[in-house]
Amino acid sequence: MSTISVVIPALNEEKNIAKIIEYVKHSSIVDELIIVDNNSTDNTREIVRKHGIEPLVCEKRGKGYAMEYGLKQVKGDIVLFTDADISNYAPDFIDKMVKPILDNECDFVKATFSREGGRVTELVAKPLLELTFPELTEYSQPLSGIIAGRKDLFNKIKFEKDYGVDIGILIDCYKLNSRMKEVNIGKIKNDSQDWKDLTHMAREVSKSILKRSGLLHTK
Repeated sequence: MSTISVVIPALNEEKNIAKIIEYVKHSSIVDELIIVDNNSTDNTREIVRKHGIEPLVCEKRGKGYAMEYGLKQVKGDIVLFTDADISNYAPDFIDKMVKPILDNECDFVKATFSREGGRVTELVAKPLLELTFPELTEYSQPLSGIIAGRKDLFNKIKFEKDYGVDIGILIDCYKLNSRMKEVNIGKIKNDSQDWKDLTHMAREVSKSILKRSGLLHTK
């Protein structure tokens, strides 16, 4: 029987981290919960400890670093990565994400949802995918960081270290001919980013797509 690990990268998430820890703890199908603290400067680490979990500390800043660090520690056959800044996960969120994999319908699941924002998705990611990987334009939230997959699949992927990690995983799974599916998890609320952060995100997302298309060569 497959086992399930949940990995949550967290950077300065003192506002929401307790809520998501308790949420995951109440799931009857999760075997392991790993919180990767990405060198927070607030009380994230202390709050995690108060809820009975010793956080892994990834000192290299960058979501991809934190995800990769957590992946190296997981014991489960199926890994669910999710975000720490979402305050309204639906009760059946975890079940929806992992059921298609448990049922052997697919190897990789990416969440879709309704929320405000999505500027980098609409203005950068989707247009670039249309030009480079048109088969992936069916994914309505290609930058979603809420994903689940088989651990052995994730182990074959090179994780980008910054904002390009999520789109990079999607493209790499496609290039590995994985069975992929998008699952709707409803409406979510998360923190909006300012324009400075969005500019950096757009650059990293573009780089991740162009590298995998062969149009950009980096060392």
